[in-house]
Amino acid sequence: MNIHPVLVLIPLLNPNEPEANLVSLTIKEGQYVNKGEILCTLETTKSTADVVAESEGYVINLIHSVGQVVRTGEILCYLSESPTPLKPDTEYKQDKTKIEPKTPPIPNGIRITQPALNLANQIKFDLSQLPVGPLITESMLQKLIGKEMDKTKFNSINSQFDPGKLIIYGGGGHGKMLIDLVRALGIYKIIGIIDDGLKPGDDVLGIRVLGNADILPDLQSEGVKMALNAIGGIGDIRIRIEVFKKLADAGFVCPAVVHPSATVEPSVSLSPAVQIFARSYIGSQAKIKYGAIVNTGAIISHDCFLDEYAIISPGAILAGEVHVGKGSLVGMAVTVNLRAEIGEGARIGNGATVKGNVPPATVIRAGSIWPAT
Repeated sequence: MNIHPVLVLIPLLNPNEPEANLVSLTIKEGQYVNKGEILCTLETTKSTADVVAESEGYVINLIHSVGQVVRTGEILCYLSESPTPLKPDTEYKQDKTKIEPKTPPIPNGIRITQPALNLANQIKFDLSQLPVGPLITESMLQKLIGKEMDKTKFNSINSQFDPGKLIIYGGGGHGKMLIDLVRALGIYKIIGIIDDGLKPGDDVLGIRVLGNADILPDLQSEGVKMALNAIGGIGDIRIRIEVFKKLADAGFVCPAVVHPSATVEPSVSLSPAVQIFARSYIGSQAKIKYGAIVNTGAIISHDCFLDEYAIISPGAILAGEVHVGKGSLVGMAVTVNLRAEIGEGARIGNGATVKGNVPPATVIRAGSIWPAT
């Protein structure tokens, strides 16, 4: 039994008719009814429906009679634990939250039964989310509520991740190129620069420096989980690799980015964190591994393989089936012949010509021919 009287309201039967005829009334003042009993029957020009008791109790404050026209949202009666009618000056009447809770208006076009409406009001369900047309019953609403709750849970899980936001780690020359690349893509929003040497508040191409690596956990907890590594590593590839480790430890992921002016054949395989800059070309079935860079105007021919963190400098040309080892650097305007293998950690100086395999950690001087003739 409810401690406080329960409102029984006139439901909406027809979205185009807010009024209905009270064609049958099966209750009278002071009558005791059980939950589920029919209280009255309403009729519009297009439909007829019974109003049933959502709880047991005595019928009180019944003011309507058979033959009257009633409006949606009007009070039919109350169901109370006592047969004594409510009076305007009683405690119940004064406490609107107990007997006359505010009920939001039913949106135009929504048809809903009284039990369903009571449930919607109880949980503060937005009636505008209901479909227009079908009569919404309590069981139908419960299913809709279940779906909304699942959606809410899903949103709460993912609310801390905005896939459109990213940071750039490094505010030097490579960082500037990445800023322009990201802007050209039009996919991501750069929220700031992380740099261990610049001061917070400094400006790089209109992007503010947020701080150093110490603030990565704070950014990650705020939903920023995408990053680009702008440390080129030309002087020492280990520095670039260390930045990738910092980002990973802080929970960031590094997407592959390809400048819109670059040409990448459909059969190419690109791993995460790969960076492909303007006017470069990647040929058929080439494979570019994690963290590798193909810089401006470079040509990577068919079936080439660039291992992790390999760097191909501007204007370099690799013939088909060239293998570049992990962390190797191919300098500007270098030419590498067909099927040559460049070992891990090798460094090929600008303008060199590579005609054969290069052992790991080998340094080839700028402008030279390898192997020497």
